[in-house]
Amino acid sequence: PLKIEADGRIFPESDSSQSIIDCFLKEAQQLGVAIQTRRGVRQLEQVPEGWRLHFQKQVAPAETYDVVLVATGGSPKLQGLQWLADLGHRIVPPVPSLFTFNMPDEPEVRQLMGIVVNPVRTRLQGAPWQGEGPLLVTHWGMSGPAVLQLSAFGARWLAERQYQATLEVNWANEPNQERVADVLRQIANEQGAKQLSNYRPYALPDRLWQFLLQKSGLPKDKRWSELGKKGLHKLTALLTGDAYQMRGKTTFKEEFVTCGGVDLADVHPTTLESKVCPGLYFAGEVLDIDGITGGYNFQAAWTTAYLAGQLGGL
Repeated sequence: PLKIEADGRIFPESDSSQSIIDCFLKEAQQLGVAIQTRRGVRQLEQVPEGWRLHFQKQVAPAETYDVVLVATGGSPKLQGLQWLADLGHRIVPPVPSLFTFNMPDEPEVRQLMGIVVNPVRTRLQGAPWQGEGPLLVTHWGMSGPAVLQLSAFGARWLAERQYQATLEVNWANEPNQERVADVLRQIANEQGAKQLSNYRPYALPDRLWQFLLQKSGLPKDKRWSELGKKGLHKLTALLTGDAYQMRGKTTFKEEFVTCGGVDLADVHPTTLESKVCPGLYFAGEVLDIDGITGGYNFQAAWTTAYLAGQLGGL
């Protein structure tokens, strides 16, 4: 069983990728699909009868098929797609996508690991993209959808800069600074007798609010009524444009998505058949497509496979 999130992302109800694997294996078994493992393809050869597949460590003669669907997933290195380039396809160089931001120069914020703020807005200084949604502080930096979105939108931009960038976090999730200032003025008027540390705007987690107060240089025991224009400006700027230095990307072994792959200009969009090699089809991340979360990437893989399989006549 699948569940569809409010933003359209699709996941198994179990939240386990094994459920997807089990589903496909069961379906393949029912349809009589033969699955062969440990037979990596080292070469595709177009012949008059169709396609001849040459396997690694091959003992028997090469096998010939009418059509071939390539659904090998993304490759972290360009050389992993060379066998498709050898057939005449243009390859968009792959780079990592969907990764968390490493912040070794921000030890204070990393001490807040485990804090989730939802929603926030994020942006990379000097770049046009914006992320929005939950943000998770980790022991190595920042993660969560608000960060992963930027890693997808700016995958090539960040790679070109060797993952050195400045991340701005809008903790208030409000693009209009004056509206944030109005909220702070209202707190000062209505909660003026309370200390800054005892009243948190935008329901921010307490540990984060205490950290932001320290970062602002405002005394925690100062009363809201004593904030003044200078203090108001400091808090407004911090809540709407808090900056952190990204110094690398952190992953669990490897990135789980890459952007890049077979150039979409070389593929028929309605059938996913190669324009360069008739009878050769593509599905999934081997194409130059990638989504902003794992759910969107699942959907892209299933949709392109359906198009190739049903409309492409496989």
